[in-house]
This record gives sequence, structure tokens and C-alpha cells, in this order.
Amino acid sequence: MAVRNYIPETLEEALTLRMNEHAVPLAGGSDIMVQHRKGMGIAPDLDKPVMIISNLQELKGISRRDDGYIEIRALETPASIAASELVPWHVRQAASRMGAIALRNVATIGGNIGNASPKGDLPQPLILLDAEVVLVSLTSERRMLLDQFILGSKKTALADDEIIKSVLIPEKEFTHLFYRKIGTRRANAISKLSLSAAAVVRDGIIEDFRASSGAAGPKVIRSREAESLLTKRQISEIPEIADDFIAAWDRAISPHAMPVYRRNTTSRMLLHFLEALQDEERSGIIE
Repeated sequence: MAVRNYIPETLEEALTLRMNEHAVPLAGGSDIMVQHRKGMGIAPDLDKPVMIISNLQELKGISRRDDGYIEIRALETPASIAASELVPWHVRQAASRMGAIALRNVATIGGNIGNASPKGDLPQPLILLDAEVVLVSLTSERRMLLDQFILGSKKTALADDEIIKSVLIPEKEFTHLFYRKIGTRRANAISKLSLSAAAVVRDGIIEDFRASSGAAGPKVIRSREAESLLTKRQISEIPEIADDFIAAWDRAISPHAMPVYRRNTTSRMLLHFLEALQDEERSGIIE
């Protein structure tokens, strides 16, 4: 029997289809179409009804909220995210390197999050920034940390009657910023490893330190244990803390899939960032 397809005209209609039909949302289709492909010229094998939501205006837009958050609605594309000055630097960097130009114009932030791939470009910096995801159903709306929403590889906390509505990013200023994606090419490539790091250093004190790594485990890695070793410490203490810090990160990285490469490369990038923190003349974007 052929799978039914729908094109809802409003978010309410889409949520009704989610509740009654458990219809799968499809916007850019850059993930779901690949996952269910059957071969050249053959329609994808989808076992649930599909609803095309790419025209829902309620799920579009990037704005600054009065409560201190930047809101990116679920249908915003990597191209629009990379071009928006409202979006934090780390997220713009990830969006600008996500696949080919054509893909960046059709993929969506909601799809990239909902796909929950360990190699996904956008979840990694979003988790660094304590971003939250807003989930909406026909009867309720809830929000949760993206780090808690993504449960593992291809697994999320999305309920059968929910749709990802938007992502909320707390506005925060950092003195030091770092982003690196490692792949076969600068863009138009699946990430082999990615790392974001950020810090606030004032008067020789590390007031805030955080880092996150993609493609190094079943989900984005952010070691709170490692972060706690540096936060509220003097930058002069970094040399004596560095080994313990790297060891804590080493414990967080998955033991599977190129473990030596990922550990060594991640350690080098993190140590490079720590060296920048110790240099009083280096701040802003760390190359």
C-alpha cells in the first residue's frame, strides 16, 4: 500500500497530522531521503505517512527575544543561519561549512538536530552554547537542553506527536573563540571530527570555559569534568592543570572508531586553545 503524503498549510494542521497519523515531517529532505533511498530512479521506502512542512511560515525566522535568547526557527537553512549577524559565531561557522552550497540552501536546523547524527554540524556548537530546543504538540509546548534532547546516535526525546519548533541560544559574550571542522575538504564533506571552544578570561581569571566535540562518540561530547578543572582558575595555573584536563577529555571520547586519531587530534586542538588563553595579547577568534 502506498504511503500517504500531506502538505499542511498551517502548523496546527501539521500537528494534527502528527497526533493522528504520526506523519513524518519533511522539509529539506537532505537526511531522510538519503536514509530511505532504494536506488537510482526509485522512490524512497518510507513506512509512515509524510508531511511536507517546508511552507509553514510559523517555523521560519531568526530573532532576538526579550528574555536574552536568540531564536532560530526549525525551517531556517544553514545558508540563512550563516548569513545572520544575530546568530552566535560558532553556529555561523558550522553552518557555513555544512555540505555543498545547494545543501546549505535546502537543509534545515530542525532536520539537522532531529536526525541526531554524531557527525551533524549544528548540534556540536549549539550544545557548547547551552542551546535549548522547543518542542510543540497540538496540546502543549516544552523546551529542554539540546544536550538532553539528543539521546544518542539517531535517537532523540521527540515524542510521536511533537514537532521541533525552534532552537533557543542564550546570548553570551566570550573573550576567546575557536572552531575547527576536520574533513576531506573544508566544506562539502562529512565531518571526521569537529571542535568548538569558548572562554571568558578577565583579570587573569578563567571565568568560563567550555568545549564540545562532534564525531567522537554516539553524540556530541562536552566534558563538564574537564571544564570544571579550568573554570575559576588563574591562567597562570594552566600548565599544571593541562595534563589532567586532557585526561578528562580523553575519558569522554568514545573508545570506538579511530580512537587514537580522535584523541590525538582533539588534544592538539584543545592545547592550542589553552596556549591562546595564556597569551594576554591573543583574544577573539583563535585560528
